Amino acid sequence: MSDQSVASLSLVARLTRSPAALLLVVGALLGLNFPLGKLARAADVPPLIWAAVISTGAAVALVGALAVRGRVLAFDARHLRYFAVTALISYALPNALVFSAIPHLGSAFTAILFTLSPMLTVVFSLAVGLRHPRRLELGGIAIGFVGTLLVASGRGEIGHKVEWLWIGLGVLVPLSLAAGNVYRTIDMPNGADAIVLAAGSNLAAAILLIVLAAVTGQLQAAALLLDVPGILVLQIAASAGMFALFFQLQLVGGPVTLSQIGTVAAAVGVIAGTAGLGERYPTVVWIGIAIIALGISLTVRARLRA
Repeated sequence: MSDQSVASLSLVARLTRSPAALLLVVGALLGLNFPLGKLARAADVPPLIWAAVISTGAAVALVGALAVRGRVLAFDARHLRYFAVTALISYALPNALVFSAIPHLGSAFTAILFTLSPMLTVVFSLAVGLRHPRRLELGGIAIGFVGTLLVASGRGEIGHKVEWLWIGLGVLVPLSLAAGNVYRTIDMPNGADAIVLAAGSNLAAAILLIVLAAVTGQLQAAALLLDVPGILVLQIAASAGMFALFFQLQLVGGPVTLSQIGTVAAAVGVIAGTAGLGERYPTVVWIGIAIIALGISLTVRARLRA
């Protein structure tokens, strides 16, 4: 193997052990869900179907990665419980709510709701006695939360009627994500393999979403996926990449650091929504986004110091 190849592998290894690097990459990939989801909804793909696409695509890719490594999914009671609970509160419920809310709130505004999850994760972490974040990290989270409140005061995309019901349902997303962040830490199986956890949880979420789609009559609309092949491929690729690194970030960064991916994702979602999809938001939203960016920088700095 050449010196250049060894150096590249060494760089990748360092990046996968760096909470700050993983935070930025995982958050950016998550942020792509919002514009891609809006495009899918514009093509009349039902929310449960598109949420199932994310988990199914990720599960297939990750199970394939396990097969290449000569590994298989674990099906003992501990892993099955972990897969089921994680699938419900971290993937199925939040994604179904997100893709249902996007047509009503806009993709960027829906993405911004994710920035509430870090503060809620801190509250839940303290409640169950997990590690207390560093002072600088808490400061970054608090500043990001202030920015989120300013964004929320803008009440959605210009030209759209304020739909408080959907704003209320949207708030359930960060609540569910925060609960999932803490649960995945306190109930993680000993000696867990990050890819096994990601594959099993997404497989469970895919099964749950497909069953719900069948029960609600949305499954028959799955044929509409053929109308958006490019978006479908991009979504599967982004999801597989995100989840391949998601649990690695959980392992090396802990629940509070992991919760910050929502803040990074919101920044990506806003850029994509405004630059690529023509969404427009009032000035107070942009001020809030700038404050959120400051919060992200402080949190990343805290992790680099650690």
